Amino acid sequence: MKQTASQKIRLGIFVIIGLLIFIVAVYFIGDKQKMFGKTNHLKAVFNNVNGLQIGNNVRYSGVNSGTVRGINMINDSVIEVDMIIDKTLFSHIKKDAVAIIGSDGLVGSMIINIIPGKGISLPVEPGDEIKSLNRVRTDEMLNTLGITNKNAAHLTADLLEITSQINEGKGTIGLLIRDSTLAKDLKETMHYLKITGKLTTESVKKLNNLIGSLDNKNNVIGVMKDTAVANNIKTIVRNLDKSSTEINKVVSNLNATVINVKEGKGALNYLSNDPKLVLKIDSTMTNIKEASFRLNENMEALKHNFLFRSYFKKQEKAKLKEQKK
Repeated sequence: MKQTASQKIRLGIFVIIGLLIFIVAVYFIGDKQKMFGKTNHLKAVFNNVNGLQIGNNVRYSGVNSGTVRGINMINDSVIEVDMIIDKTLFSHIKKDAVAIIGSDGLVGSMIINIIPGKGISLPVEPGDEIKSLNRVRTDEMLNTLGITNKNAAHLTADLLEITSQINEGKGTIGLLIRDSTLAKDLKETMHYLKITGKLTTESVKKLNNLIGSLDNKNNVIGVMKDTAVANNIKTIVRNLDKSSTEINKVVSNLNATVINVKEGKGALNYLSNDPKLVLKIDSTMTNIKEASFRLNENMEALKHNFLFRSYFKKQEKAKLKEQKK
């Protein structure tokens, strides 16, 4: 069946539109994959790529900057990832930048995030290898989470046991909560501690006032701190020292005198050491006493004698007149 001209035109338009759509799709895909722009290679080494595939995006500080060009297995623990990065961004990526494998959202495809370094270094060159940071794998996270759950279960069981013992009044905390007598004793103890604290505070204030008053010149310590008083005390001490020296000399002289009295030939030695002389002096004193007694008797006799009686009467009258005056 022959085709009409209108059908041919329609077919041509459809083919042209399909080619345009294909070209636009290839352009957008190639632009996204950095296939048509100016790019340079950049490498990073990982222990585990976590499902990273060729064609996944590479981002620098959250900005799409390239794609994964190749994934090469160097050995059992080293995997090299080749990235193609927009050439205009090479001046911003420094040598201390760090590559991390992450995911695009919660369930998105894997991507490589390049994080800027903290130091000041030179920009990377094409073909350079930057540092990498291995991502924590899901199985490791699950293992850690399982261990954490077990520990939480043990802690919960221990906590339940402790709370049960507290509710039953066991242990110190249980006694404090359940025993009313102990609570009252503790309350009284805190009251007495409060009173003791107040008294201690007052004592400390008094002690501070006492220490502050030590500088006052009206008390003993204040006087001792006065330089004039200190000089006077020094003078007194010197005079006492000199006086003690003089006293020592006097004592020495007195000792020498006593020795001379005991051992010498003077009157003192004779008086102190001769017992006969003592007896003589004793008898002499006795005789003097008897003589004075007899003299008094004689004077009384004279008073009563008629020859001297008038004389003594005149003497007594004269004494009475003087006493009245």
